[in-house]
Amino acid sequence: MKKHLPIWLAIIIIIETLPMFVGPLLALLRPDLFPGFNQLPDPRFVAWLYAARNFSVGIALLVALALKNLSMLFILILIRLITDLYDLPNLLYSGGLSNSLLIIAIFVLLYYLPAIYALRYLWKEINGEQLTSNR
Repeated sequence: MKKHLPIWLAIIIIIETLPMFVGPLLALLRPDLFPGFNQLPDPRFVAWLYAARNFSVGIALLVALALKNLSMLFILILIRLITDLYDLPNLLYSGGLSNSLLIIAIFVLLYYLPAIYALRYLWKEINGEQLTSNR
């Protein structure tokens, strides 16, 4: 049985998925825009690794959204949250940002809070689904 996803959840997933494609494209086309990439011996290799990680999770999120698979969405949002919890400190540590407070606000308001809200909703839906299927 297909689940109906609330529109707000679809919007959160799309907001979280867009950077998974835009960021890697920028990294591949202009690695000089990414602070810290130029400090590494091979910035193009790092850009390709970053792109591969983000493209794969972005495509998986779109597939999970199309399939309306709540468990898959939960796991992928959790993976994205964990990687962003790692990426933000690295971004701040590299020191190439002109406005660190703005970057922190963007991460918190546009990703962390919506992700936590979506995870909470999905967790309740998944557990409610398991409870009704066990009866």
